[in-house]
Amino acid sequence: MITLYTWTTPNGRKVPIMLEELGLEYEVRLVNIGKNEQFSPEYLAISPNNKIPAIVDQDVDGGPLAIFESGAILTYLAEKSGRFLASSGAARYKTLEWLHWQIGGQGPMLGQLGFFAVRSSEKSELAIKRFTEEGERLLNVMEKRLSETAYLGGDEYSIADMAAYPWTVAATTFLKDVLVDSLATRPGMKRWMKAVGERPAVQRGMQVPKV
Repeated sequence: MITLYTWTTPNGRKVPIMLEELGLEYEVRLVNIGKNEQFSPEYLAISPNNKIPAIVDQDVDGGPLAIFESGAILTYLAEKSGRFLASSGAARYKTLEWLHWQIGGQGPMLGQLGFFAVRSSEKSELAIKRFTEEGERLLNVMEKRLSETAYLGGDEYSIADMAAYPWTVAATTFLKDVLVDSLATRPGMKRWMKAVGERPAVQRGMQVPKV
């Protein structure tokens, strides 16, 4: 059994998608970041960086294993199951390349854009300009890749797509008034979003957690 600690954010949706794709048994524990529950001593013992998501895998030799950081969790689950990440070769490293692009670039930059342009009551024109430009640049990087390959890692759907999909949904919904017409000018990304979004496991994972 895997215990998933998560909340209703793009980062919080990545791991449920993977768990649903794998059909693994898991239970959900809500960590309401709006109430600062991520700073509780109990959660700190699981996730030292006070961020979601995190998991505890009970079915591990030597006792339960806690893992935090979405990229580490996705890699762990892929290696545990032998799915959605090639075991060796170029396909493995292209998938890891785009996974790290997402967790180091797309997610943080769109997250900052969301804070400064949407959530913050005080608007900083410089910050909004900076993160809008960077968000657009990253979406263009994504578009170029998806105009050349079916999925981010290459020909096969992988953990890189699972990581990027919730944030791309956010870019085209929550941030749609800032990143105007982000899909209209990016046909590769639009095709990819349709292909990934039609997967039943993705649809289920995007509904976790239910609050």
